[in-house]
Amino acid sequence: MMRPNNKLLLVAILGVICTGCQGKIVQFIFGDSLSDVGNNQYLSKGLAKANLPWYGIDFGNGMPNGRFCNGRTVADIIGDNMGLPRPPPFMDPSLNEDMIMENGVNFASGGGGILNETALYFIQRFSFYRQIKLFMGTQELIREKIGAEAADKFFKGSLYVVALGSNDFINNFLMPVEKDSWTYTDQGFVTYLVQTLQDQLTLLHSLGARRMLVFGLGPMGCIPLQRVLSTTGECRVRTNNLALSFNQATSKMIGDLSTTLPNATIQYGDAYDVVNDLINNPSKYGFSNSDSPCCSLGRIRPALTCIPASRLCKDRSQYVFWDEYHPSDSANELIANELIRKMGFSRSNLSEAPATAPSVAPPPAG
Repeated sequence: MMRPNNKLLLVAILGVICTGCQGKIVQFIFGDSLSDVGNNQYLSKGLAKANLPWYGIDFGNGMPNGRFCNGRTVADIIGDNMGLPRPPPFMDPSLNEDMIMENGVNFASGGGGILNETALYFIQRFSFYRQIKLFMGTQELIREKIGAEAADKFFKGSLYVVALGSNDFINNFLMPVEKDSWTYTDQGFVTYLVQTLQDQLTLLHSLGARRMLVFGLGPMGCIPLQRVLSTTGECRVRTNNLALSFNQATSKMIGDLSTTLPNATIQYGDAYDVVNDLINNPSKYGFSNSDSPCCSLGRIRPALTCIPASRLCKDRSQYVFWDEYHPSDSANELIANELIRKMGFSRSNLSEAPATAPSVAPPPAG
């Protein structure tokens, strides 16, 4: 009678120490500032940070939390709707093996790109290759904790989210001072970028990633920074065409990888059309402004980031963009819901998701 009970006890213990192996899914997120949840906060020399008011004003206690937004990221919202825990930033000093197995890890870094050479002037940021290297270190920690076989099952059962590429254009190729800008043609750079991404996804697969979600780019030429730098104030056509070329090439590449990498399920998420329509027809979606940031210094443009001296718009839910680069919480919710619809996401387990919307703080006086 004791032997079966001991087996049941062993199964219960393994279910606690290796939750991911027993069916609970966690995420490992690789990305840039659109997905960063605090990694850059801990980079002492890094210039790309969301550590000043009014970032985070509509999230939790209203204080800056490392998200380049007033509220949630698209990854936050998609994960919430899938019933997945929100992965903590890799750089969180309290991160340990138990937290990793329970929640996964977010490696995303503001300014990070697919290419190592992207956004070097931010001094400190994690490129995709660097994020993968950090993931490899994370794997070693888990192997030491639960053993190689259990760790292998844990990582093969996890979800991998990859969302990078815009910095490679905006903070590299489209800057005349950067080498890549005069080394490649537009199509040549897209080919170089997508081939590098393919190599990185193949590397992730070799490390155990079996289910990957890879996201395309939005209309980069329509972010407020690109508009204000243009002579007309309109969207920059060349920049948008580069995003479309990247998306088309990435979609094809992912289709090819899905058939060649063993046991791989790779989904491609493209919200370009809905974001483009949102920007061109904001009232259709309940917005009133889609060409300037909610948080700015008024006529002093571009201010680049939101700072304590910035003035906030009267109604943050009416603005598509929070600062010169990044969408607002309201826009992120719309984008996330469209991706959820197009990719057929559903709740992956019965665990309770975090709150689906942040508490909204009143605008500061002044």
